[in-house]
Amino acid sequence: MPPAPPLEQLSAAQARRIALAAQGFGRARPQAAGRRHLVDVMARLGVVQIDSVNVVSRTHYLPFFSRLGPYPREALEGLAWGKRPAFFEYWAHEASLLPLATQPLLRWRMEDAREGVGVWKGVARFLREHPALMERALAAVAERGPLSASELELGVKGAGGWWGWSEAKRAAECLFWTGRLTTATRRATFERVYGLPHEVLPADIHGAPPPAREDAQRELVRIAARAQGVATERDLRDYFRMAPAETRARIAELVEAGDLVQIGRAHV
Repeated sequence: MPPAPPLEQLSAAQARRIALAAQGFGRARPQAAGRRHLVDVMARLGVVQIDSVNVVSRTHYLPFFSRLGPYPREALEGLAWGKRPAFFEYWAHEASLLPLATQPLLRWRMEDAREGVGVWKGVARFLREHPALMERALAAVAERGPLSASELELGVKGAGGWWGWSEAKRAAECLFWTGRLTTATRRATFERVYGLPHEVLPADIHGAPPPAREDAQRELVRIAARAQGVATERDLRDYFRMAPAETRARIAELVEAGDLVQIGRAHV
């Protein structure tokens, strides 16, 4: 039987059902969720935002619970920050966990970050004004192995609190944003420990040639579309915080190729 033709319009109810199914809420919960189920959820979502805020629980634990029910938290921590990780950290939506296979798709963003493009203004300014400090931070990690910002001891200490970063923390975060450092692990205090990508990432990921910028962006839009099921242009763009003009161009290319189907506005 040939596939049904695409709908020209969706009702709000249809759009909700598509979105919930795409997000994995239509599946029965496993009797005993484990590592494989956590990997499956991450593959379906494509990105999970990390947050140190801890009211009920830190927020990156919750998407997995809402889809799987109770699961061993240490299994997720092992996938993210253990000796054999399946996820990695980067600025994707915000600070996020992503499947390892996505890392090469974000190298164009790392290259942009080195030019101060697509990053916070303070990060761009620090990149521009303190290259020597960042080289010192990089050399320290290369010499001593994975280090937290508090172990770098590069200069003036911060004021404390959420955004009172020290110079070492600023240098480490700039290097993280540009892809020259990555997260090696997290400590019990949720403190990020920075390592060199070639020592932290699996060799097949670190050594994978990056796709062309346009190819990588198209794949990121595909991931966003699969994860959301139905989405506006803005929804697709915001999933990985991509630039408007580039996102519009990639969406148009995917529509032309038949990978995305444009529909009318939902009935409200």
